[in-house]
Amino acid sequence: MSGSLPPVVLNLMIINGLLLLLKLSMDSDELGRNTLDTLLGLHVIGSPDFKPWQFITHMFMHAGPGSEGWFLHIGMNMFALFMFGAPVERLWGGKRFLQYYLLCGLGAAALHLGVNYLEVTAHVNAFQAAGGDLQAVKQAVTVSHTSLAEANKVMNDMLVRDGVPMELATQVFFDYSGVMVGASGAVFGILLAFGMMFPNVELMLLFFPFPIKAKYFVVLYGLFELFAGLQQRAGDNVAHFAHLGGMIFGFFMIRHWKRRMELW
Repeated sequence: MSGSLPPVVLNLMIINGLLLLLKLSMDSDELGRNTLDTLLGLHVIGSPDFKPWQFITHMFMHAGPGSEGWFLHIGMNMFALFMFGAPVERLWGGKRFLQYYLLCGLGAAALHLGVNYLEVTAHVNAFQAAGGDLQAVKQAVTVSHTSLAEANKVMNDMLVRDGVPMELATQVFFDYSGVMVGASGAVFGILLAFGMMFPNVELMLLFFPFPIKAKYFVVLYGLFELFAGLQQRAGDNVAHFAHLGGMIFGFFMIRHWKRRMELW
C-alpha cells in the first residue's frame, strides 16, 4: 500500500488508525464516554469540556466499540480518503492537499458548531427561563467523568431547589456533554474536490448500481446531507452540517485558487 498511496493520504490513514487503537486502550466513564474522546473530540462552545485544540484533533478521531456502526465510521472515511484523496493529492501535490484537507475539517467544525450553538442556545434559554442554574449543569458535566453519582446529586439538588422540569435540565446536560468525532467533514471536502477536478469520471457505487459522473454524485450527496440535516430525525447522530461545512469550504477554496490560477 505504501508504494501505491501518495504520502499525505497514507499518513492521514495511519494517524487515524493509531488514534483509534489508542482510544481502544483507554477507559470510558459511567456514561460510556471515552477519555480520549473527552480530550480530543469536539465539544459545543460553552461546555466545560471544550478546548480550542479540538477544532483540529476531532478530525483524527472516530467512534469506538459501543457506538452503533463504529467500525463503518472509520472504515468508510478511510476508504473514501483512499479512493478520492489519492488522485487529488497526485494532481495537487502533498502540501496543497494537506492544507485543503485541514481547512475543510476546520470549515466542517465551524458550521457544525454554529448550527449546534443555535440549538443549544434555544435549550439554555428555555432552561434558564424556567429557573435553571446553568453553572450547576456545567458542574455536573465536569464531575460526571469521575462520578455519575456525584453528577446526579448536583442535578437533583438543582431540580429540587429551583423546580426546573427534568427534561429541560437533561437536555442541557447532554448538550454540554456530547462530543463530535470523525474525519467526515474533511473527507467530504475531498469528495467535493474530486468532483470538481475529475467531473466526468464515472463512479460505480454499491448503493447506486448505475454509473454516475462524479459531478452529479457530489451534487446529489450534498443535497441529501442538507435534507438530512434539516430533518433532524430522532436518533440520527450523524453531523450532517459538518459534512456540508467541509463541502462548502472546499468549494470556495477551489474557486479562490482557480481565480488565482493556482489550480487548473
